[in-house]
Amino acid sequence: MMVTMKRLLLILLLSGAALIAAELGGVHSVYLLPMGNSLDQYLAIRLTSEHVFQVVTDPKLADAVFTDRIGSAFESKLADLLAASAPAAQPAPSQPASSQASSPSGSTPITETVNKLSNPAANSSFGRGKGTIFLVDTKSKQVVWSFYEPPKGGTGQQLDKGALEIVSHLKRDLKGVDGAKQ
Repeated sequence: MMVTMKRLLLILLLSGAALIAAELGGVHSVYLLPMGNSLDQYLAIRLTSEHVFQVVTDPKLADAVFTDRIGSAFESKLADLLAASAPAAQPAPSQPASSQASSPSGSTPITETVNKLSNPAANSSFGRGKGTIFLVDTKSKQVVWSFYEPPKGGTGQQLDKGALEIVSHLKRDLKGVDGAKQ
């Protein structure tokens, strides 16, 4: 009985690993969210120059998203990025003649704020994980790959070395996925 249970558990674990590997193998285009010290820029350079993934500037075209932080703020940001395009701009409601005279045409009254954020914490870089990188599938919202590379500093050369290390590990893991498919 115990041997059967152990075998069943092993089969379940291996099938779960195979599913995750299949998801990583299905990633071809990625979007990078802003990261601490602009690591996203260095990572984009390395991903494209090493021909690992196609980096897209429209998150709706991405199979997965790179981020250095997951949680509710990330989920909110991802939902905003992947939301359907807003309908065509609606014409502004006409203002009464008295308010048109007091406000120059095309300007916003001082009392109104423009570009308000619904949740400022969602765009904050404060408290971001230091050295953690996640690749999140845009459809399933599951982390399909992650890596920890502690930052060695904030200079461009150090960030580029960190990005190279991340991409090297990703390529190794992708090679394992391709080998498992054959």
